[in-house]
Amino acid sequence: MSHTLGIRQAQKQKTRQALLDAALELLEEQSLSSLGLREVTRAVGVAPTAFYRHFRSTADLGVALVEEALSSLHPTIRTIVSTAGDSDERITLAVELIGGHVRAHPAHVRFIAREQHGGVQPVREAIRGQLALFTEEVQAELAKDRAAGGWSEDDLLMLAGLYVDQMLVTASLFLEALGSEDEQRRVTRVATRRLRLISIGREHWLD
Repeated sequence: MSHTLGIRQAQKQKTRQALLDAALELLEEQSLSSLGLREVTRAVGVAPTAFYRHFRSTADLGVALVEEALSSLHPTIRTIVSTAGDSDERITLAVELIGGHVRAHPAHVRFIAREQHGGVQPVREAIRGQLALFTEEVQAELAKDRAAGGWSEDDLLMLAGLYVDQMLVTASLFLEALGSEDEQRRVTRVATRRLRLISIGREHWLD
């Protein structure tokens, strides 16, 4: 009996993932607000009613895509703001990690970039919630640095927000530059200079 339940659960998870994958592919060319559940189920080859065994609505599916796109980034974010190495080394690593993530997951990055200010409120809120978690994690990492001595929590949170915002901008720029090595090199230079500017401001904030 438990074996049969295990098979059913595995099949259910497989169908759920297929719906997510199909939706993500369809969202390459349109926004979530214009996506119909029949489009998604047709792409997977299941009946429209099967959709509701996994998601309450396309908005619910969108929230699941946000989780899929961003939740795995938490270790990467912590690596980016690690206090290991000097400032230039950390900046170089940060830009490399962001560029690598965009090249590995362009559809997820495009979805987040489009839906961050899109027309589906639960998805906007889910993205905002994940970004707030990123900011808090960056703040916690920054607080470990000896250079954070004398900084208030509010100022550290502000600095963390600057880093997270710049990571998002850099990801969007890398996304636009896909397919052109010259453009990707240009994005790398621009992102590096911007992060250096933030770092210089950080060094002298308490002056």
